[in-house]
Amino acid sequence: MKGKKMQLTTKILLGLLLGIIVGMILNGNQTAADTYIKPLGTLFLNMIRMIIVPLVFSSLIVGAASIGDPKALGRIGGKTLGYYLVTTAVAVLIGLALSTILKPGAGLVIPVDAAQDPAEVPSIISTFLNMIPANPLKGLVDGNILQVIVFALFLGIGSTALPDEISKPFINFFNSLAEIMYKITALIMKFAPIGVFGLIVPVVTQFGLDVLMPLSMVIFAVYLGCVLHAVLVYSTAVKVFAKISPITFFKGIAPAAITAFSTTSSSGTLPVTIKNTRDNLGVSEKISSFVLPLGATINMDGTALYQGVCALFLAQVYGIDLTLGQMLTVVATATLGSIGTAGVPGAGFIMLTLVLQSVGIPLEGLVLIAGIDRILDMARTSVNVIGDASCAVVVAASENELDMSIVNGEMAVEAA
Repeated sequence: MKGKKMQLTTKILLGLLLGIIVGMILNGNQTAADTYIKPLGTLFLNMIRMIIVPLVFSSLIVGAASIGDPKALGRIGGKTLGYYLVTTAVAVLIGLALSTILKPGAGLVIPVDAAQDPAEVPSIISTFLNMIPANPLKGLVDGNILQVIVFALFLGIGSTALPDEISKPFINFFNSLAEIMYKITALIMKFAPIGVFGLIVPVVTQFGLDVLMPLSMVIFAVYLGCVLHAVLVYSTAVKVFAKISPITFFKGIAPAAITAFSTTSSSGTLPVTIKNTRDNLGVSEKISSFVLPLGATINMDGTALYQGVCALFLAQVYGIDLTLGQMLTVVATATLGSIGTAGVPGAGFIMLTLVLQSVGIPLEGLVLIAGIDRILDMARTSVNVIGDASCAVVVAASENELDMSIVNGEMAVEAA
């Protein structure tokens, strides 16, 4: 079984590398990449999107109901939210620090006629109000993940207040649906190497190395920040709180991280994340079905780090020296704003306008970020997903819901 998991990871990596090579060969021939190769990636994304809502909805109902005791649910929820908010704030600080040291905006000039109107960003209050669905069925149909999560939690918590003879058929139904979604996920993942290839080729064909050079320092800062955050914060957390080797942890979550890198969607990667944390890292279904869907929506460490880098980058471009108070405003806005950032491609770019507005940085500068946003999105989404998994491991360990026999099995493979 372990061999098959590693084989899938190897295949996904090969698909990624082959896609980069083919993309460089097709550099300048965007039509060929979009016409003949991109549909493979689109098909993979469509299959993933197909199962997102039923998987999140069913797994959260089962997760909330399986915890049973509302006090336990509150305890686990508190640990989860606390972990997500603290690590997100740290991520923003890392992003600001790297931009301060590397100064990626030095020497760059934004053409005046390149300004564009950003999409309207909802306020924090509006985001929280919209979490409660006036019509839950509409939220399900529209795929509004925040509303789906809230409605599922209400149903799961409500079922715990009923006698077993009434609640058990309801919970059993959604438990069966969740298990079916897990099986479908396993089938879809067999197509992952081809899907990753189809997603990467058009990106590399479009941007190439020449286009990346002018903004290479921004890309370097974001990627370096993501690596530092994963290595320093997540490694420390899983080692200290769960007694798991960082190598074991990153090895176990690798397929989900690579999928996130290709799809740039935390929500789209959720089925793979759930499978990896359960099968590779020993997190119980009770914890994974609650922590991970929640994390796919509100835990955006990579996105917050990216917003910190880009905010200071654009401030440097415009010659604006941010005060300590303004930097703290960036930290607070990016941390809270991450709660309303949907786990879909490009959402972090839209939420960046909220951060820029909070410290008076001209929104016209977004045109620079737009050109490389997809490349930045790949790194930040991987970190988002790895962060979700680390939280699940830490919370599971604190609740005695971590199967160390699975973890020890991973270690045995490494030793062999």
